[in-house]
Amino acid sequence: MLSFQCDYNNGAHEEIMHRLLETNGESLPGYGDDKYCISAKEKIRKACGREDAEVFLTVGGTQTNKIVINAFLGLSEGVVSADTGHINCHEAGAIEDTGHKVLTIPHENGKLSSDSLKKYLEKFFDDEAHDHMVYPGMVYISHPTEYGTLYTKDELKNLSEICRKYDMPLYLDGARLGYGLMSDGTDVTLEDIAELCDAFYIGGTKVGALCGEAIVFTNRKPPKRFFGIVKQNGALLAKGRLLGVQFDTLFTDDLYFEISRHAIKMADKMRDNFRKKGYEFFIETVTNQIFVVLENSKMEELKENVVFEFWERKDANHTVVRFASSWATREEDVEKLNELL
Repeated sequence: MLSFQCDYNNGAHEEIMHRLLETNGESLPGYGDDKYCISAKEKIRKACGREDAEVFLTVGGTQTNKIVINAFLGLSEGVVSADTGHINCHEAGAIEDTGHKVLTIPHENGKLSSDSLKKYLEKFFDDEAHDHMVYPGMVYISHPTEYGTLYTKDELKNLSEICRKYDMPLYLDGARLGYGLMSDGTDVTLEDIAELCDAFYIGGTKVGALCGEAIVFTNRKPPKRFFGIVKQNGALLAKGRLLGVQFDTLFTDDLYFEISRHAIKMADKMRDNFRKKGYEFFIETVTNQIFVVLENSKMEELKENVVFEFWERKDANHTVVRFASSWATREEDVEKLNELL
């Protein structure tokens, strides 16, 4: 079977597996105090162009979002998100489990627009009864979005300006950040994100690691006793070396960016193949996620040889599905898929 279901079905990049085996016999301090965690954090700071950034390594994306959002928000505050945001749709109520509400705004191609955010905040504070309402305490975005779309640098600047006007942290979910940064269709760099966002995370789980995410705080300090918050929420590994070795490897010789670029190259090939054969796109993307409209009969035919993701029903005879490339996608598999189309 050919697998294009998602970008985390494979294990880890072979260089990471090599380094894990190579360092396996070493006896190292726990909880992130080992030399590999320290080195990884230094390399991430350098890649962000922010030597003053504070970095924390955690085990997964949902835990990361839950921890950062809960730590930033005060009592009776909520987090503003596009209605398609991952925290609103696909995290099993993890944010609500902390006692905070996800305050949704209709998306525009998966994105939260600055105009919509501005109008939302103006309407909230113009309401004389807003003290009785859930306060918007921070803003959540993801890059790429759930629809595989990307923010432009100007869009991030506009969101950042609004957040700073209202003294609200801007937090970016970077589960697939590498694929966004390496897309030909972006003008956003890692340094831009570090400048414009107060906190973000660099996803490892979907970009070559066995597991792990790297939270980066730039324009705001981490909430008090953040290390303890990470541990309290089950996101701190006693054997922190597992995360340290992986991120140290990913940020050595630009491996993170190199393997992300490979995924984009494979996605571009798939996208061209779909287009040449006349397939309809549900939404135009430039990242590793491709949303295609299939006739139901063709969808069932492809299922015999290909694994892909159901997205939504378009009508009685057509379905929107997602094909995703990853750091591990092989060119020969892309060609086999093309033959089946």
